[in-house]
Amino acid sequence: MIPLDSTFIRRQFPAFEEPSLKGWSFFENAGGSYTCRQVIDLLMNYYTRTKVQPYYNYPAAQEAGEAMDEAYTRLAGYLNVSEDEVQFGPSTTQNLYVLAHAFRSLWQAGDEIVLSNQDHEANAGFWRRLENTGIVVKEWGVDPDTGMLNPDDLDHLLTEKTRLLAFPHCSNVVGHINPVPQIAAKGHAAGAVVVVDGVAFAPHGLPDIAASGADIYLFSLYKTWGPHLGLMTINKEIMDALPNQGHFFNEPFPRKKMLPAGPDHAQIAAAAGVAQYLDDVYAHHFSHEADPAQRGRQLQQLFQEHERKLLAPLLEWLRERDDLSIVGPDDPVLRAPTVSIVPKEKPLDEVFSTLTQKKIMAGQGHFYGVRPLMGMNIPYDTGVLRLSFLHYTTVDEIDRLIDGLSAAMD
Repeated sequence: MIPLDSTFIRRQFPAFEEPSLKGWSFFENAGGSYTCRQVIDLLMNYYTRTKVQPYYNYPAAQEAGEAMDEAYTRLAGYLNVSEDEVQFGPSTTQNLYVLAHAFRSLWQAGDEIVLSNQDHEANAGFWRRLENTGIVVKEWGVDPDTGMLNPDDLDHLLTEKTRLLAFPHCSNVVGHINPVPQIAAKGHAAGAVVVVDGVAFAPHGLPDIAASGADIYLFSLYKTWGPHLGLMTINKEIMDALPNQGHFFNEPFPRKKMLPAGPDHAQIAAAAGVAQYLDDVYAHHFSHEADPAQRGRQLQQLFQEHERKLLAPLLEWLRERDDLSIVGPDDPVLRAPTVSIVPKEKPLDEVFSTLTQKKIMAGQGHFYGVRPLMGMNIPYDTGVLRLSFLHYTTVDEIDRLIDGLSAAMD
């Protein structure tokens, strides 16, 4: 496997050239990544050249519409779905709100849905609210010691009444990567629609959604180096069956069917920059031609190999400490590089403050992962210290993080 060229990668992100950020190391990527140059350039181009109503019959409007179309086409290719299955919304949370409302009209009182308690609240709260309307909610619980989900537990949760199974590709506080194809197969065998929250996974390489088995897959573009939008893919057959959530006259248009309000044209156009960035990274690292889905799979492997090499020494250092606990598995192969820890002997606030003094940008809190923390008996009002990084992180930054943690914990 060819190694990732970190110098090339970091040149694609203006944040690494920003004087005000010099000397700081960014370890709160799970809350939102830096934005790549390709996205910023497209956003600037849209606002300066084509900030008009798109698709009218004059040049600026035509160019605006074509820029939006490119985002659907290019990202669909990398995700290995049809472009008609791609939906852009203001956020993943709002996409799920609309989705839950749409599905409820298809179900009867007494129908069942299975939800994990490993989820970010976006992929839990709106589904759980349906219990107030007669839907039966069954909880797939995490192991209280490891925070992991056991797929075998689904064998007694899924029934002929199960209409939907929702779970995360990986949790934003536990970090364990769930075996999505295996879980999806269990859901489909019961006749359920499978909804996967990929917000914490997609930043580490866009998923091959067709291979995953997910009927609906959601993630946040602002965590995958792009604009502040939520991207949702919906299997075409399911989309056709769902009731329109937009204006009545927009029902024939797949892009608008799940949008109660109009989309952000400029940010959709800028989202094509995520695909452009992946194109550029692929061309720099690989010499052979491949279609977008193949490129995406190779880039995911490239990114994850780099991230695991950085994750291994961090987890090794954390394992050797008696004064903290790691949330989730301590094997870099089993998890994403989103590592939550709980100090045992020092207040979390104090540890976090020392890291900030050492110019380490980390995260503190529950990160809307209240349910998994509750499932592991971790007080969510205090929360965890979260250390998260992406493929643009370097070995030197990991060293600085470990040095900062040493100063904070000792």
